Amino acid sequence: MTSRRLSDTTLRSLPEQVAIPSYDRDSVSPGIVHLGVGAFHRAHQAAYVDHCLAAGETDWGIVGVSLRSADTRDALAPQDGLYTLAVRSSGGEQLRVVGSILSMLVAPEDPGAVLAVLTDPRTRIVTLTITEKAYLRAAGGGLDAAHPDIVHDLANPHAPKTAHGFLSEALARRRAAGTSPFTVLCCDNLPANGATLHRLLVEFAALRDTASGHGDLARHIADEVAFPSSMVDRIVPATTDADRAGIAGELGIEDAWPVMTEPFCQWVIEDDFPTGRPAWEKFGATMVGDVEPFEDMKLRLLNGSHSAIAYLGLLSGHATVDRAFADPTIRQFVDRLWAEAIPTLPEDAGLDTAAYTAELAERFSNTALAHRTAQIANDGSQKLPQRIVASAIERLDAGALPEHLSLIVAAWIAACDARGKALPESHFTDPLDAPLAALFARNLPPEETVVAVFDLAGFAKDYDERRTLIEFVATHLVHLRQGGPALALAALGIKSDTP
Repeated sequence: MTSRRLSDTTLRSLPEQVAIPSYDRDSVSPGIVHLGVGAFHRAHQAAYVDHCLAAGETDWGIVGVSLRSADTRDALAPQDGLYTLAVRSSGGEQLRVVGSILSMLVAPEDPGAVLAVLTDPRTRIVTLTITEKAYLRAAGGGLDAAHPDIVHDLANPHAPKTAHGFLSEALARRRAAGTSPFTVLCCDNLPANGATLHRLLVEFAALRDTASGHGDLARHIADEVAFPSSMVDRIVPATTDADRAGIAGELGIEDAWPVMTEPFCQWVIEDDFPTGRPAWEKFGATMVGDVEPFEDMKLRLLNGSHSAIAYLGLLSGHATVDRAFADPTIRQFVDRLWAEAIPTLPEDAGLDTAAYTAELAERFSNTALAHRTAQIANDGSQKLPQRIVASAIERLDAGALPEHLSLIVAAWIAACDARGKALPESHFTDPLDAPLAALFARNLPPEETVVAVFDLAGFAKDYDERRTLIEFVATHLVHLRQGGPALALAALGIKSDTP
């Protein structure tokens, strides 16, 4: 492999079939700070912004912030923030170098530098992809005030660790300086993500006000700061060493962290940006007054079926989504899952669920993407409440049965229990891994296991028919323990020889 590295100085030496930034990066100024610079952000929001910069909106460059790891910064800093976006389909690959990330900071190394860029008057939007677990919610959905990082940030507001601490301190400093607050745009898979983050941040600020004994930051955030909700969608597998080698071969130079993705890309955003925004809609984003119907469709049909494919796929020995989806029994199950979830979506929102699921089937069949089932399986205790449990509750409330939805919860439990046995020890992770391991070590009967897991994860908490849902999950878990996915699916009338 060549030792030359992708950078501003090597950009013009790339093969002409590789798209490169058409704008002068030196003329771009920062307008967006992004918290959580992972592969998804670089395949999604950063790509949209890159298009806007090319169209002449050069005051919307991105300063990336990693709240924990220095890995992305260490990979991209020697490359001047540049990276390759490889758009892969079964028919081929298109390469594009994205230049919208101007610089990167690592919060634990220098929280003061992060606060400085958040306080900069040029920063008018803060976007987030920090994953569900980083919102630090308690089982009831409110802020986990006892979390050690929250406790730390309340005691050390000038050196925070969490997104809550950074956003609150930056908004307090901007207010003191007479600078307008930035708009906070959540891009994580949370229900009503903007409203959810708004509520959590107000809760945090109220604790901060109480701890300091003065101030009304909570009221300021509640009344003066915009938190539009958004829905994001693009499949982004983890980058492998084989991907890096392949991209280096195509470029003729090394890229330490290229990003692989699919052609499909969707971004639905509530249009509430008091201090301005890029014209994302010119490049495919949909600006709306209410994102909820789109969000529900994505969470329940895409993310819900992704979780099903992941856990049933892992238990069936399928390493990637396309292989799992090609399994006739899993494919039949997903079709039935969609039929079960679609009635829980609002009928008056104008959603074309038939076209959407047809598109999902095509995306899941993409053989070029190699989206690992283990990657999707991470953090199930944080993901399943909005992807699966909410739909199951609505089914029960409507007098219908959640037969297929409940199997996904059982498959998650079985897959977690299978680690260190049929699956590798750390094949995927979950915030509840330690208590789950202790629970599985007790070898409880299926129903007792399900009750304990529901209590531990807070699934369907305070729901009147919680017991009914537990019984459905427990029945599936019996089948999974006795005969794996084949028996569990056969119990639903799904067999490999079913036409």
